[in-house]
Amino acid sequence: MDKKIIILICMLFCHIVDDYYLQGRLASLKQKSFWTINAPDKMYKYDYIMALLMHSISWSFMVMFPILIFFKFAPSYEYGILFVLNAIIHMVVDDLKANRRKINLIQDQCIHFLQLIVTLNLLI
Repeated sequence: MDKKIIILICMLFCHIVDDYYLQGRLASLKQKSFWTINAPDKMYKYDYIMALLMHSISWSFMVMFPILIFFKFAPSYEYGILFVLNAIIHMVVDDLKANRRKINLIQDQCIHFLQLIVTLNLLI
């Protein structure tokens, strides 16, 4: 089997683990409605953004970890750029789903899977 396919399968597995199992409390904290109900003070109005950011960084690390292993823990400059871009894209997509309700779970997951494919093809 081609190395790229094996890496993609590993990236998909890491995506599932991070987006469904490891997210835990962040799944609630990244929703504006959680803060409106549980911490209605103005002080907490934008705290959902930090939860979105933390989850997005975690997700980017997890899905790009198989590529890091492929590079024997010597990532390139491009790896760093794609890491940051993936985190930003993931954050925006999750916000569109969780808060703005512009996309559904299927669209959200298709975009994330596309991120995996593009990242893999740009780096390997």
